[in-house]
Amino acid sequence: MSTPLVCTPKSLPLHKQVAAARRALKLNPNNQPHPHLISRALAGGPGGPARLALLVGRRWPTAGVSLTVKFLDGPPADLRAHLLLHMNAWGKTANVQFRETNGHGQVRVARLNSPPAMAGYWSYIGTEILDAPADEPTMNFQDFTMDMPESEFHRVVRHEAGHTLGFVHEHMRRELVNKINVKKAIAFFGKTQGWTPDEVRAQVLTPIEESSLLGTAHADPHSIMCYQIPGSITKNGKPIIGGTDIDKRDSAMAASFYPKQVHTLKKGKTTLKHRQKRKARRS
Repeated sequence: MSTPLVCTPKSLPLHKQVAAARRALKLNPNNQPHPHLISRALAGGPGGPARLALLVGRRWPTAGVSLTVKFLDGPPADLRAHLLLHMNAWGKTANVQFRETNGHGQVRVARLNSPPAMAGYWSYIGTEILDAPADEPTMNFQDFTMDMPESEFHRVVRHEAGHTLGFVHEHMRRELVNKINVKKAIAFFGKTQGWTPDEVRAQVLTPIEESSLLGTAHADPHSIMCYQIPGSITKNGKPIIGGTDIDKRDSAMAASFYPKQVHTLKKGKTTLKHRQKRKARRS
């Protein structure tokens, strides 16, 4: 049995990162990184705005996410519907909706298996899809058909939709990266995914400090956004379980970033409020 493909998120080229960061901050001021990360970036050497742009989050407005989806290669109707079903699984607890369109599409889905740079499972992160090339996909599910096991729709489609919502890889938080043996990881992912040592360092071994500020206090090894890391490449020989579906912490995090509208009963009348507004009134 072959090792399942893992996700390799797409990033915009450096010359587009500054504009993408400005757009992300305009859409959601909460994307601003913590001041100590800004200070650390400035003290770390050259790079200027481009270096700082990498620290900016890519979340959508807290009012909610409603994105149009265009399927680029004409998949059958049942597959399109099933992909959308799993992308919209995030909407169970969060104000999130993916809608198919015959127009351009903010999210553009393909199933490419070549060239190598476009093959595999991947998505741009959050608001970066708005700055991705207009004639290219923003999300890819290599060779997906209705013959894929249902578990793969849970594992892959929900994971990539999480990236489109602005969530980064959970296994790249320092707490989990520190558990991985570097040499063994380079050998493992080189053999199973065909990655170069530099690709392994970028996808698995380089912690994303700012991710800890956007999620829970501790890394969630069961998150849908976490790779399954075998015990053969960890320092203590214990696997990092990884996620095969959206777990409770994922759902809670999505709900906190994109709160649903809630009905409250007051003096016999139903009123519609946002949790965000209720929180603001308490402060």
